[in-house]
Amino acid sequence: MATPISHPSKSQQLPRSERRMFSASDDSAMMKQIQSTHAPDGRVVYVKPILQIVDDVLRHITPNIDHVLNGGNGQIDTIDDRTSPAAMDDMLEALAYIVHKISCEISCKCSGGGDAHGITMVLLNTISSFSWDAKVVLVLAAFAVNFGEFWLIVQLCTTNSLAKSVALLKQLPGILEHSHTLKPHFDALNKLIKAMMDVTKCIVEFTELPSQYILSDVLPMSIAMAHIPTAVYWTIRSVVACATQITSLVGLRHDEFVTSTSEAWELSSLAHKVSGIYEHLQKLLHLCYQHIDEKKLTEAYEDLKHSLETPQLDNLKILLKIFSLRKEDPQSLWGPDKTKVHMDILRRKHVLLLISDLDISHDEIQVLEFIYKGERVLTELNYEIIWLPIVDRSDWNDNNQQKFLSLRSIMPWYTVHHPSIIEPAVIKYTKEVWRFVKKPIVVTLDPQGKVTCPNALNMLWIWRSTAFPFSTEKEESLWKEETWTIELLVDGVEPNLLNWRRQQKVICLYGGEDIEWIQSFTSATKTVAQTLAIGLEMVYAGKNNAKERVKKINGLINEKQLSHVWQDAKVWFFWNRLENMFFSKTQHGKTNEIDVIKQEVMTLLCYDDSEHGWAVFFLGTTEMVKAKGDKALSSMQNFGQWEELAKELGFIPALRQHLEGITDDHHCTRLILPGISGGIEERVVCVECGRAMEMYFMYRCCVE
Repeated sequence: MATPISHPSKSQQLPRSERRMFSASDDSAMMKQIQSTHAPDGRVVYVKPILQIVDDVLRHITPNIDHVLNGGNGQIDTIDDRTSPAAMDDMLEALAYIVHKISCEISCKCSGGGDAHGITMVLLNTISSFSWDAKVVLVLAAFAVNFGEFWLIVQLCTTNSLAKSVALLKQLPGILEHSHTLKPHFDALNKLIKAMMDVTKCIVEFTELPSQYILSDVLPMSIAMAHIPTAVYWTIRSVVACATQITSLVGLRHDEFVTSTSEAWELSSLAHKVSGIYEHLQKLLHLCYQHIDEKKLTEAYEDLKHSLETPQLDNLKILLKIFSLRKEDPQSLWGPDKTKVHMDILRRKHVLLLISDLDISHDEIQVLEFIYKGERVLTELNYEIIWLPIVDRSDWNDNNQQKFLSLRSIMPWYTVHHPSIIEPAVIKYTKEVWRFVKKPIVVTLDPQGKVTCPNALNMLWIWRSTAFPFSTEKEESLWKEETWTIELLVDGVEPNLLNWRRQQKVICLYGGEDIEWIQSFTSATKTVAQTLAIGLEMVYAGKNNAKERVKKINGLINEKQLSHVWQDAKVWFFWNRLENMFFSKTQHGKTNEIDVIKQEVMTLLCYDDSEHGWAVFFLGTTEMVKAKGDKALSSMQNFGQWEELAKELGFIPALRQHLEGITDDHHCTRLILPGISGGIEERVVCVECGRAMEMYFMYRCCVE
């Protein structure tokens, strides 16, 4: 009778003390040992397609394991096959031998005992001539072959006679019979395989980073390169652990299934370590991408800057760069009729770049629409407007999408298909060179693409299409022709102005939001006019950035017939236009000490920022006098003090002389300006006393 062959138990084949996964540490001695196996011969292996096949193999196995362990028959193949073997035949053929050799090494070494570190070092020596990324991918490929063949037998043994016979020889049917007991084992195996794949993909991704933007000796790339050998070691060691655990299932007896719980813990511990390596590499990879993005941004920024500073034959090249369009596919521009158009339609035209975020107001759009669809068409001026929306891509959401679409739908000029086409370099240029902050600006380009004014919005608000071609030189020449008159102050706002002028009426413009002051002031002023028998027209100019409050005050003024009022849009335009006068003067280096117009504009802006009312009186083209609310009211109420002077000199000269005689023991003048492009002059003097004003920073959110 033949003597049966006695097989050693699994504990005898692979002593547990030798199967501990953390017997070696990541110390310098081990690193030297790992590095000593590395002798690359310079060959280049394009590992990504191989890694994709490995990923497909393991992705097919993982759901099948879960399915079988949960009572299924193991035959689910619903994942799409993303590989294209025909395109990789040559490469796989060249590597088939080494993959087979590694596969045999893994099968042999992991079946015959030995410690994990020793087996890992054997594998590293086998693949010493390959780069680090190729090493880890080739070992994973060999593991995928072994694990794939193993699981095919397990999966098919209940339905395929050949697989059943092979499974019997390997004593694998017990895996299905004891699937419940083995579930923690395979769960841990799956987690470790996922961690291995994550680290490997990360290592491969490092090798694909563009060297023209990040060199290997540049932080954080140099740190990553120093850590990759360790990452490769622990990934290969994880392969050894997985292969050892899978091999240990062959011929496993019923009484040995219980021991797999501790083995599962070892796999989980190793998965934790490898996951930690992955997280560290991911952080370094993120920093590398940040470095690359910064380099690309700087390169694109300098390219855009150079193009804008270089004379061009026409504006097409500049426009394509600004709107990040390719010459062969420049149709991401939306025309006034809301259809895609070719950028060539703007060739050799004056182009106004309307630059704003998504908070541009409808009031601003309406004013520009009046100029664009009205005056531009009537005067047949050769210019177009394009909206250049500046948004933060990281904050993009459905709400911003709706705001963009809503704004685009009401703009009658050219716009972009989507804000995402505006490259970061363009956004950086608008902020650093054109100094866009929050308030919309309009940058003008001549037909050759040359920037003729970094912000022509001031000109558009003050002179509208008269300022064409909206160059800095044109703006300066227009200011030289201007003097401080009521026409400049309220141009286009008050329709009755010319009639009142012809009738030689005194025109009083006043503002503020104190209704008691308004009632007292209008009543007292009308009494003075009646006493002097002069024509008087009073207009309430409201208050800046107080739409709802002004609307209520307008209602009370109309109800009590105190004076004329302007509707919301006109109030907004009046104050916005004043601010643009101030900014325009500032851009040209004018100070309120020597520039009369800027001084008068600044006075009104300071009046509006005070807590009280104000008033300005005009008669004809040259006579004008102004006062803060308390002075204006007291002067009207105490008219008897200067009545005789008024009859002798006239209303405005007498009022001016009276006001000059009133001294202030205390005053607090404020000038609040919105965030603007172009900066603000360092020195601004007080309109009341002429001393330099202190500068403060103010952040405001006014929601009515």
